[in-house]
Amino acid sequence: MKAIKETNFNFPKQSSFYKGKVRDVYTIDHRLMAMVVTDRISAFDVVLPEAIPFKGQVLNQIGAKFLKATADIVQNWVIAVPDEMVTIGRICEPFKVEMVVRGYLAGHAWREYSEGKRSVCGVALPEGLKENDKLPHPIITPTTKAAVGHDEDISREDILSKGIVSIVDYDQLENYTYALYKRGTEMAAERGLILVDTKYEFGKSGDEIYLIDEIHTPDSSRYFYAEGYEERQAENTPQKQLSKEFVRKWLIENGFQGKDGQVVPVMTPEIIASISERYIELYEQITGDTFVKNEQDNILDRIEQNVLGSLDTLLSK
Repeated sequence: MKAIKETNFNFPKQSSFYKGKVRDVYTIDHRLMAMVVTDRISAFDVVLPEAIPFKGQVLNQIGAKFLKATADIVQNWVIAVPDEMVTIGRICEPFKVEMVVRGYLAGHAWREYSEGKRSVCGVALPEGLKENDKLPHPIITPTTKAAVGHDEDISREDILSKGIVSIVDYDQLENYTYALYKRGTEMAAERGLILVDTKYEFGKSGDEIYLIDEIHTPDSSRYFYAEGYEERQAENTPQKQLSKEFVRKWLIENGFQGKDGQVVPVMTPEIIASISERYIELYEQITGDTFVKNEQDNILDRIEQNVLGSLDTLLSK
């Protein structure tokens, strides 16, 4: 299986290029953004050394599906999806926070709670909770948006006091976040899944707020299987889940949490194949669609030709 670790295109009227943790972003004519979702994988804010076949396709296609399904809640950045691994959209100025919303005590929030903390990002949590318990109500635990390195927890109060986001905009971001999470949980329930937590990113174009990046993908979200959830909680056994958490747990078990001096464990072909299979499993579970693997021959040529064809139309407008 082939995986795309990086791209190096030179599109017409290309004005800049940015390489993120997972995405290669091409700015076109200072007004369009062509985002190639590569097969790179990150955990603990570190890009792992091996790419995962079909991961980029999974993320891009899930993101496209859910952005379309939530466009009635908030407008989003997407203009075209010319390739299984590419989305073209409008350029927005991103807010410097990510809106993380949690309906259950899992992942980072649980790790904080298990260390005795009873407040996450300024949001109080009740005593007596177990890992993966449902919270009394969904909570927003924002993080800073780091260009490099680790994102950091931040409270609503700090965001406003530091002027990172205006109160008018932040109130709107909170409203959008809760509405999107509600829609996401409803769509997940239809597929027998629980949307445990997720994150949303927003930006502005002019005075308008847009939902940007991907949503409800395994890189940005955590899902549990609904069937057997209550029984597993009662028996204090791990939840059956679909998310990138299994990658994090594998790394933790092998002595890596992104801390200084730690070395990423060797990613064998078997580990890479198993991660690829889990991403495809989530795609099929959350979308209800059969995953059709993209053509493996000349992937970069295919991406380039599909983007060129789309840009030819968009730039002529």
